Amino acid sequence: MTDNLRRKRAPGRGTRAGRPLRAGRARKHDLRRRGIVDEYTTWIDRRIPHIEILDTEALELIEHNADTVLEEIGIEFRGFPRALKLWKDAGADVDGERVRFPRGLCRSLVQATAPSEYTQHARNPKRSTIIGGDRTVLVPAYGSPFVHDLDRGRRYATIEDFRNFVKLTYMSPGLHHSGGTVCEPVDLPVNKRHFDMVYSHIRYTDKPFMGSVTHPERAEDTVAMVKLLFGEDFVPLKTVLTSLINVNSPLTFDATMLGAATIYAENNQATVISPFLLAGAMSPVTIAGSLTQILAEALAGMAYIQLVHPGAPVVFGSFAAAVSMQSGAPTFGTPEPSLVLYGVGQLARRLGVPFRSGGGLCAAKLPDAQAAYESANTLQTAAMAGVNFMLHTAGWLEGGLAMGYEKFILDVDQANMIAVLLRGVDLSENAQALDALREVGPGSHFLGAAHTLENFETAFYRSTVADNNSFEQWQQDGSLDAAQRANGIWKQMLKDYEPPKLDPAIHEELLAFIERRKSEFEDRDY
Repeated sequence: MTDNLRRKRAPGRGTRAGRPLRAGRARKHDLRRRGIVDEYTTWIDRRIPHIEILDTEALELIEHNADTVLEEIGIEFRGFPRALKLWKDAGADVDGERVRFPRGLCRSLVQATAPSEYTQHARNPKRSTIIGGDRTVLVPAYGSPFVHDLDRGRRYATIEDFRNFVKLTYMSPGLHHSGGTVCEPVDLPVNKRHFDMVYSHIRYTDKPFMGSVTHPERAEDTVAMVKLLFGEDFVPLKTVLTSLINVNSPLTFDATMLGAATIYAENNQATVISPFLLAGAMSPVTIAGSLTQILAEALAGMAYIQLVHPGAPVVFGSFAAAVSMQSGAPTFGTPEPSLVLYGVGQLARRLGVPFRSGGGLCAAKLPDAQAAYESANTLQTAAMAGVNFMLHTAGWLEGGLAMGYEKFILDVDQANMIAVLLRGVDLSENAQALDALREVGPGSHFLGAAHTLENFETAFYRSTVADNNSFEQWQQDGSLDAAQRANGIWKQMLKDYEPPKLDPAIHEELLAFIERRKSEFEDRDY
């Protein structure tokens, strides 16, 4: 175990919640009140067991069935001859673009060289995180073309919205990672917007972030930019990007994802190989059938990464929801995807690689009761399943079509509670509270006890959004609902935002690189 890992695993490092950054003693008092010792939270240390729904016999059955799918049906690697050659050289049966794998080949490749955990370095070393093991890293939502707030409603996202969400994530200690395409800035050309998005993650935060995957050249641009940030020699040896590679389910990898994944693997950067299933449409309607498909697809993708670069970090990803059998629309927060998520967590741990799923998923169009119930169900399932990299933790609305400002604030509050839950039960002498029990004795109360007075500031999580006052006090404060209170919070956070320092010379190099690259080709909408 490295010195860095020992330092980060020190007691108390992993259970911090989040709120707008404020300087000085008042902020430290506020953080400590909610159990936060250090605003530089890099992950949550899990101290409670996972929920495991499948016994060994069931897991072995699903693993056997996944190998059967790989051996008999196979996976298509479309439009990417290099992948086909690598698989043929590895002993797979390649028929056109269909690859069939000898039983056990994919698993053996993954288990031989894929790391069980890895450090993702941030430009601020205090923000570097470790993905895997008994840690949970919380990441904002990803990929929405629309944004929503109470003032302006639903609209196409812009680069200003993108920057805002990067800033809000930076100011939320309960989120450990800046994410990637937190929303799609549709006011910029498709073929050039990745420069502005990656630059925003570099400029407006110092947390770790994700790279562009919408074209291999955009992955190359991302790698070039992080080499300017971290150093030409640093990047090939250290992981500074964790990027999302979606499987084109069922049983297909397309050239876009394969090309980006290959670029990142060649440069020793991490990829999340993530089957994207809507059960009933892109996978079987049954839980066992969907688990079989997820495992087969993820194994093939992670094994391919190991063929490209043995030892390159991979994450076993899973995005599983169901479709309504009445309308065909995606549904979220329901029991069946939760059972899938629990099962995938067990499969990932048996394979020995980090696990991605989550987060605050819902089909709601507004930050309303539906959004709250569905998101809480998914967040809590992900936490109890042992997710290591929880994408979509905050902001998700409308099945991922919209990123909500108020929803972001509400979700961060829930994420902070998850951190407290995963911390588990304190069994220290102070927590055993025998002195309090002796002091109070039968028939009295603990409100004035010495133990209560010593611990009341940090004893319980205090929501950053909920109103627990009397009805009369709530009326006096404006009769605001939770979304209206969240509206005021995000606005105040953006007013209070101050960017982290960035070396001026590096900043100049980045701007010059972006300007040069943008000038080399015409704007396109694809």
